Amino acid sequence: MPPVSDPAPYPAGLRLAGRRVVVVGGGKVAQRRVPALVAAGACVEVVSPETTPAVEGHALSGEITWTPRRYESSDLDGAWYVVVTTNVPEVNRQVSRDADERRVFCVRSDDAEAATAWTPAVGTHGPLTVAVLGSRDPRRSASVRDEILSRLRSGEIVARKDQTRTPGITLVGGGPGDPDLITVAGRRALQEADVVIADRLAPSALLAELAPDVEVIDATKLPRGRAASQESINALMIDRARHGKSVVRFKGGDSFVFGRGFEEAQACAAAGVPWCVVPGITSAFSVPALAGIPVTHRGVAHDVTVISGHLPPGHPESLVDWDAVARLRGTVVMLMAVTILPEISVALRAGGRSPQTPCAVVQDGSMATQRTVFTTLEKLAGDVERHQIRPPATIVMGEVVAVASELSSLEGAGWRDLTGRAPA
Repeated sequence: MPPVSDPAPYPAGLRLAGRRVVVVGGGKVAQRRVPALVAAGACVEVVSPETTPAVEGHALSGEITWTPRRYESSDLDGAWYVVVTTNVPEVNRQVSRDADERRVFCVRSDDAEAATAWTPAVGTHGPLTVAVLGSRDPRRSASVRDEILSRLRSGEIVARKDQTRTPGITLVGGGPGDPDLITVAGRRALQEADVVIADRLAPSALLAELAPDVEVIDATKLPRGRAASQESINALMIDRARHGKSVVRFKGGDSFVFGRGFEEAQACAAAGVPWCVVPGITSAFSVPALAGIPVTHRGVAHDVTVISGHLPPGHPESLVDWDAVARLRGTVVMLMAVTILPEISVALRAGGRSPQTPCAVVQDGSMATQRTVFTTLEKLAGDVERHQIRPPATIVMGEVVAVASELSSLEGAGWRDLTGRAPA
């Protein structure tokens, strides 16, 4: 163990893209560390008998590998960096010893003095990354980081720890996924929160910017996995707010667009708890735009219809008039509809929509894994299956797709997505 009088650590920016990083433990600390490692492009492997739903969600989406067993020394073979997050002291000490033998830097969540590396308080502003190391005082590091970011983003000079928090609930829409696409107000609400209750599609990289004392609650709704009922989420928000906490209910997209945000607002109002809304950028319009598809275009489409596809045509609880949708001449955008596209395609063609209607499917809109498939209504379901499109995905139907497809095929058109790539 290094002496207490050790000099200050030497700061360095690790370039982990494509390099193996091992996270030992799958609890809440791992949940906070994994998104930043994924965002850095690391090949992350979590070794833990159990994980939180959020960590499991990263594994289900293919962003990380989860090895569901106890740690073994061989797990560090080939690793460039190790993060230890378990609450078992002997396991943590063993990982430290194994890392030392392999000359691999190791972060210890339980004992900073025994670690060979410390995790700084990190935040981003455009292309800038701000990282602050405050010795072994993570709260101070986070406060200084927040002050720097606050000045960069809005000109404020007061650090987050000194800002006034108002008890109540803020419903924050996080945008389509890229953390840069959250609004300034949404990011400020996160910085000022005592409690953040986050969904799976909320930009998880922003959770890594939260101060260590912020309570992060996973309200993840995993496909084919664990789920938290809306009633339990409402009760959790209200309980924390009644205890004087500033609560952020954090979701992807916009809370009031198929996000059950107004149900949560109704619950707050019924409980007499103060609440407000920070609108988010809805994926219904932003994801097509990020793929180079306008939902309206002069002389092509003068109307846009946004449909939730969580219920198939003919379902007794469905509120969609699919025959009326089939007769529309404008643009149709469908969310949460990937799994029922065969039924939708049949219903729309039966209602009179041309089988040759241009369609596009955009998967993982705004993320590094974004990809677009151009097709037609009659081929839509088959092409989605052939290209193995999985949620989250946005479906766009109408002549605007043909306009976008023509533009994207032109050499020298100059269009690029958020990552700088030309359309596939």
